[in-house]
Amino acid sequence: MKPFFRFAMMALALVVVALVSAVTAMRFAIHGQEVQVPAVIGMAPYEAERAVAGLGLQVQVERQYYSAQVPEGRIMTQLPLAGTKVRRGWQVRVAQSLGPQRVVIPDVTKQSERAAEWNIQRRGLEVGSTAEMQLPGTPADQVLAQSPPANASQVEAPKTSLLVTVASDAPAYVMPSFVGQPLGTASHTLQDAGFKLGNVSMAPPAANAASGAVPGAAAALPPQPSPASVIVVQTPPAGQKVLAGAVVNFEVR
Repeated sequence: MKPFFRFAMMALALVVVALVSAVTAMRFAIHGQEVQVPAVIGMAPYEAERAVAGLGLQVQVERQYYSAQVPEGRIMTQLPLAGTKVRRGWQVRVAQSLGPQRVVIPDVTKQSERAAEWNIQRRGLEVGSTAEMQLPGTPADQVLAQSPPANASQVEAPKTSLLVTVASDAPAYVMPSFVGQPLGTASHTLQDAGFKLGNVSMAPPAANAASGAVPGAAAALPPQPSPASVIVVQTPPAGQKVLAGAVVNFEVR
């Protein structure tokens, strides 16, 4: 019994040693790939790339800002911060200084969006966000406002955002019912409301009227719509949402 107990204890000890060795190796493998981010603020981007290349890191210039304190071309901020431990292959994102603002912000209000973008870009600036707005009585594709405003000083970023007008949606209405009304009355109502009269056709004759026709008799001329004709079918139907200027078709008797 003692040899079996001794063998079991040795086996258990070996398992514990194996587990400890595996955990230690895993921690070493994980932390062995970690590096400490160096400080790159104040460097030029190419200097920062050389500083992090040996650590397996990369530098990515994400933004550019004007600064009266940081010389042009130098790094102003970095993420992750210096001293942070990261895995190899990590990107160090930085913002680069453009130096003091020397570009005059142009006035692009009342210009078309395309003309405004051209005027902004030819001064070495960038177009930021563009918002759209409907403004009745104002032509579409016109710059209403800009940020920063014209001739602004102490601008932070070399970007100008625009507020541009877009065409207003046509007013919508609910189609009323014209069934049972004389064609002449309905036509005047449509014109006064800004709608258009489309096709007006005679409704097919009723089945009982067709069956009462005398064989061999000369065919009478088909009736034609008149202002006194009564509307029996309309398209679009009553209750449907329509836009101003929509065309309305009728069948009459």
